Amino acid sequence: MNVNILAIESSCDETSASVISNGKILNNIVATQSVHEKYGGVVPELASRAHQQHLIPVVHEAIESSGISKKELSAIAFTKGPGLMGSLMVGVSFAKSFAFALGVPLIDINHMEAHILAHFIDEPKPEFPFICLTVSGGHTQLVLVKDYLDMQVIGETMDDAVGEAFDKTAKLLGLPYPGGPLIDQYAKDGNSKAFQFPISNMPDLTFSFSGIKTAVLYFLRDNLKENPQFVEHNLADICASVQYTLIQTLMQKLKKAAKQYKIKNIAIAGGVSANSGLRKELETLAKEFKWNVFVPKFEYCTDNAAMIAMAAHFKYQNGQFCGLDVSPEARMKI
Repeated sequence: MNVNILAIESSCDETSASVISNGKILNNIVATQSVHEKYGGVVPELASRAHQQHLIPVVHEAIESSGISKKELSAIAFTKGPGLMGSLMVGVSFAKSFAFALGVPLIDINHMEAHILAHFIDEPKPEFPFICLTVSGGHTQLVLVKDYLDMQVIGETMDDAVGEAFDKTAKLLGLPYPGGPLIDQYAKDGNSKAFQFPISNMPDLTFSFSGIKTAVLYFLRDNLKENPQFVEHNLADICASVQYTLIQTLMQKLKKAAKQYKIKNIAIAGGVSANSGLRKELETLAKEFKWNVFVPKFEYCTDNAAMIAMAAHFKYQNGQFCGLDVSPEARMKI
């Protein structure tokens, strides 16, 4: 008997649906919300309204393009959290209604666990145990992955996420939202040693990114007083220097974790894992420390339903379902 699962992702500003059949991803439909660009960041109320507009067309396309009918679905999976409460509610409400109408079970998925399990969509797949650095706009974590559904957070940020540091820096530089990818783009033409910013040195495996945001703020304030065109004349070097600092902060703790847990299998996940500078640095360290490095395809790095579907596949196999009384959780830990 085929196991076909429809998965829904609506944690932030990407409305996505995917169908997985017997562990194979058949599609990954994503509707991006452009409404937030003029506000310089995600507006929660607008995000939830956009999900209401996009969800049914996205689900319809996922089912139609999969070649599987609604009656052939074995379960409905959805992102329970973490994320924006209004956005999560749209996805959860739809999933509950659809599952009830079809008479199939529900599978609730932790968004951050799904980012990690995106590594099992395509080859090569990491062997257990491995350490995964999950980096996004809302999270920065080091996770010890012992099995598909057995994960332990061994380090995380005390304040801001690295993705937020990228986006806030971009905003200070006058770059449009989303600014993180633009910093990466400009950094390719810049000198990463042109300007120095502090690399935080928190205890154990703890991260902190609030300090560099403050440092960049004061750095720009002081230099713009002397030269109003400072950013315009030095944009590539500023982006390269900030990106270098953020990446070194991440790698400092990743190296420490790999040594502490004696693990050579290293993975990265989350939206910031699409950063070319981070990928390049990871490749360099892999050669130096003889790591086996795993990075998902770009389409599975940012928020998407394929990763939710992959996580649902393993939970279905394990018989882990939830009831119709399930509620979203804006703050949800691994």
